[in-house]
Amino acid sequence: MPSPLADPVKLPCGLVLPNRLSKAAMAELMSKSNQPNDTLLDAYEKWSQGGWGSILTGNVQVDVNHMGSPFDPALHTEYTGTDTTLLSTWKKYASACQKHGTPAIVQICHPGRQSFRVAGKRGMFAPTIAPSAVPINIGDGLMEKVIACVTWSNPREMTRGDIERVIRQFVDTARLMADAGFSGVELHGAHGYLLDQFLNSKTNHRTDEYGGTPEKRARFVLDILTEIRKAVPPTFAIGIKLNSADHSSSTFEETMTQIALLVSAGLDFLEISGGTYEDPQMMGYPNTSPQAQGTAKSARTAAREAFFLEFAHTVRERHPQLVLMLTGGFRTRAGAEAAINDGACDLVGIGRPAAVDPKFPLLLLDEEVPDEKAVLLLEKAPVPWYAKWLPRNLIGAGAESTYYAGQIQRLAKGLATYAPAL
Repeated sequence: MPSPLADPVKLPCGLVLPNRLSKAAMAELMSKSNQPNDTLLDAYEKWSQGGWGSILTGNVQVDVNHMGSPFDPALHTEYTGTDTTLLSTWKKYASACQKHGTPAIVQICHPGRQSFRVAGKRGMFAPTIAPSAVPINIGDGLMEKVIACVTWSNPREMTRGDIERVIRQFVDTARLMADAGFSGVELHGAHGYLLDQFLNSKTNHRTDEYGGTPEKRARFVLDILTEIRKAVPPTFAIGIKLNSADHSSSTFEETMTQIALLVSAGLDFLEISGGTYEDPQMMGYPNTSPQAQGTAKSARTAAREAFFLEFAHTVRERHPQLVLMLTGGFRTRAGAEAAINDGACDLVGIGRPAAVDPKFPLLLLDEEVPDEKAVLLLEKAPVPWYAKWLPRNLIGAGAESTYYAGQIQRLAKGLATYAPAL
């Protein structure tokens, strides 16, 4: 019997994804000039041959002055639609991603207070921007405080002018991606980046129209979504990635309220992930400090591959028509099919296995391959010897991201890729 993973999925905008397997966004760390380059294109051309139902790119930053990584592609200036050289560069990227017919969706992002000192053109000692001036806290120990001080500047609260400028940057970036020929954009509202900072009461202490209630904290994201929809074709997909793991039981209903507002605004899909730099659950390294908050996973979630399954089930119950993507932890056909058959999601996001095997979907969708062989199990990435002296959650997550970025770079060069050694 054909796998449910092979079913096509039609988004509300009309875009049809040929199957349910999505190459999830990962850090590539290859854009030294902060523009798409041949190496980056070579990696995505490999994925375009892999049988994916959709390809989500790594972060494209909407402001070159505030970067999540020093080596992400970014928008360098205002996009008016008249810069033919800029458009030509991004058209090559879109063409490489979609060379074999797979729709490609660009993850667009602003890191807010999580922009590293060495990332972006604002200068090492310039402040980051955030909804409120809440510094990053990776722990109360002396080592943790020193690391945070060296790694990140303290943020300043965004003015109304800052908010309007960042909204324009998101819209400009989305319009550039549409003009370049991509199939859609995904707003990165998870992992502690700027959109997540506005949504979350831990980092948004504002008392104006952008803070104070769940609805007001969602306004920044809703304004971005609404303005993008005005600027792109109606067939251009707009999705969002949201966190599940950084909301405690006391704020759960606030998160559900915000999701309902996004759905009403015309969202094409919602990707569920989780974690932040302070608590990197998306990498399988939860924060073990007393400050880390969250609820224990149920037995059902613990027994499955997906990291954020329980949250996805709740969203599905409240929004049965919403196209859901669940990302984090899928390693086998059986696990992916279980999430689909159980109604937890419509799309399965696969990240780290895609860096090791760009054609992983061809294995999962091959009916002649038995379930026990339709797998790609991964150990934790190796960490440096000095890691025992540093916060385990942060160093472990950094090691994971760096290791798989290295595999993507090998993939781009046509070299063999490797899963972490057992």
